[in-house]
Amino acid sequence: MKWFLRKKNISLLVTLMTVVIYLITEVFFLTTEMSPELVMPLPSLTPVTQVVSPAAVLGLATSSAIVSKVVDGDTIKLSSGETVRYIGIDTPETKDPRRPVGCFGLEASQKNADLVLGKTVFMEKDVSETDRYGRLLRYVYLDGIMINELLVKEGYAVASDFPPDIKYSLQFHLSQAAAEQQLRGLWGEICANAQ
Repeated sequence: MKWFLRKKNISLLVTLMTVVIYLITEVFFLTTEMSPELVMPLPSLTPVTQVVSPAAVLGLATSSAIVSKVVDGDTIKLSSGETVRYIGIDTPETKDPRRPVGCFGLEASQKNADLVLGKTVFMEKDVSETDRYGRLLRYVYLDGIMINELLVKEGYAVASDFPPDIKYSLQFHLSQAAAEQQLRGLWGEICANAQ
């Protein structure tokens, strides 16, 4: 439980820092005289019902494949035999024989399976091709919705930064803050009362 509290505090601190940076940027753009065509619109903090990635909207997903197996909440196997680790998120452990199953880990695995198993997903690469275990690192989309962020938003995963692959880090941390505030999934009573 002590590890969970420390991780939660670090996560909260990162989330707060991310929001502060966003607010500073917002103030900068509001107070700086720039021509309208040079100012990019900033993301809204308004809650949304679907998580749609800019890459999905712009068609920037680089590849597609059928998901043949769900390993756990943040890892899938493709029909090609390749293993894909979702970038920027972490779900509670379910497969490490040296560690107990993490609170809400089985639910995260089931949710991932419900979302993608047997379906064609689209994938977007960030900077790194693979992790140290040889798994492809990707943002995964289904019907234009980023699965990585959806799992965080619904409380099945936490935002987890592994530079240099941090393209959507701000989105993930904002989604996590919303999930924490609404006590969704692993932020709810089930895991708060777990020892």
